[in-house]
Amino acid sequence: MEIPPKSPDGSEKSPQSKELLTSNTASTLCISSRSESVWTSASRSKWDIYHKPVIVVSVGAAVFLFGIVITSLSCILTKNKNVYKMCGPAFLSLGLMLLVCGLVWIPIIRKKQKQRQKSQFLQSLKSFFFNR
Repeated sequence: MEIPPKSPDGSEKSPQSKELLTSNTASTLCISSRSESVWTSASRSKWDIYHKPVIVVSVGAAVFLFGIVITSLSCILTKNKNVYKMCGPAFLSLGLMLLVCGLVWIPIIRKKQKQRQKSQFLQSLKSFFFNR
């Protein structure tokens, strides 16, 4: 009978560490909402699909317009001119960043929707031919 080698410090592994190594909890914890949404066939409305980028675009446009107003106030008003000159471009850049991110997000969602439709179609074809 062979004796397993001991660890360098002389201590043996506890039963808890052996249990952690053989546990299958990692596979059950890795399920995400994205992977579940791929397999569900419930149709979603356009608002459900595009509401996040629409909100980002609208907030970005509002912040950008606010930045335009603040920047124009630095030209018109003489009181607190330095504050307007500092805050105006900050709001302009933040609003423009949100606006562009939202506008880029929309085509990405469209592309993912087309890929999802193709994969669902191919899965239905595969199941039709191979489950006979």
